[in-house]
Amino acid sequence: MILPIDLPEKPVILASASPRRAEILKKIGLNFVVRPSDVNENNAATLPPAGYAVDLAKRKARAVAASVANGLVIGADTIVVLGNEILGKPASETEAGEMLRRLSGKTHRVFTGFALYDRPSNREATGLEMTEVTFRALEEAEIAAYVRSGEAMDKAGAYGIQDASAVFAERINGCFYNVVGFPLTRFYVTLRSFYSIL
Repeated sequence: MILPIDLPEKPVILASASPRRAEILKKIGLNFVVRPSDVNENNAATLPPAGYAVDLAKRKARAVAASVANGLVIGADTIVVLGNEILGKPASETEAGEMLRRLSGKTHRVFTGFALYDRPSNREATGLEMTEVTFRALEEAEIAAYVRSGEAMDKAGAYGIQDASAVFAERINGCFYNVVGFPLTRFYVTLRSFYSIL
């Protein structure tokens, strides 16, 4: 089923290289092209988690929008937070294993911030979703096997809830798609409001 989204006559650009975000957006029949942003993701490290995710999403959207004459640019950023510490993408398999050991048996939070930037009006809107994920106690052999698979390496927190690591999650409180990388319902509602779609 394709939901009714009558956007103004302009191209839609996803400022993200994430195949997961692209797959999620396709679920509502949105036609778009992918143009990843090259924004430095470390610049907002002093912000609290929610602000960090939204700030990065805004900067990604604005960076791509700067070279767009007419269009809607979508930026997004997902982070995993354990306590008050942001767990980014692991730089090595060793770091991936360490992250998963730290998440084992604990509840962490997943934040996704997104931004809509319209050209040429320069109107902007943002949104944020937070989901709590509780991992069961993981066995060392499970962690090692998952890390060896390579799935951990391009994901915040060293796991992707849509892949084999789904069996790590004992409980999810909130939006599932947010954990995958894009809070579809909140985005859809924000998009409709942004263009006053009834």
